Amino acid sequence: MIQGRNAIMDLFPKAEKPVEIIPAKKLSARAAALFVAPADHFQTRPVEELRLGFDGISGDFHAGSTRRSGGREPWYPRGTEMRNERQLSIVAGDELAIVAGRMGLPEIKPEWIGANLVIEGVPHLSMLPAGTLLFFKDGVTLKIDAQSGPCRIAGRSIAENADMADIEAGALLFPKVAKRLRGVVAWVEKPGTIRVGEEISARVPEQWIYQA
Repeated sequence: MIQGRNAIMDLFPKAEKPVEIIPAKKLSARAAALFVAPADHFQTRPVEELRLGFDGISGDFHAGSTRRSGGREPWYPRGTEMRNERQLSIVAGDELAIVAGRMGLPEIKPEWIGANLVIEGVPHLSMLPAGTLLFFKDGVTLKIDAQSGPCRIAGRSIAENADMADIEAGALLFPKVAKRLRGVVAWVEKPGTIRVGEEISARVPEQWIYQA
């Protein structure tokens, strides 16, 4: 019996490095601004409410239960149909202000980079882990998929809207200075309507990290 038990234990060796468990926690926030994009362009415009279905925002550029793969998914041929986990783009005003400063601009408006939702009250919004749930007071639930990686397309939009002298330089600068400050992307877990000023309860899931 002892020999057999040892054999079983060998299947689950002790981790080489200790693991730190970070407990789940809740955060309070607010929907400071809402935006929607026309069906033919990623730049958004401000609205007072967003009507959400399981496909995302009705009529929005990024709506749909599926999408086509691009440069972010090099493991698929471009254009492969896949689940759309990028239905909404969520940003924070304080993070955009940091990026604007790094680009020498007075501001970066959320609509320039195709944001759908500006959230206030969550520190380091872009660092929220995948699986974080955003519960809106009136019933909508969004689930965060990942950080939104800054790209040249958004950088070019910023440069053009801000009337930068060198558009191409601005397009190239944004991905360099906006890393981990570009916000997150999310999909609709429970549909409904979101309104400007609505209260949000964020549930950050338990996480684990290897200690050095």
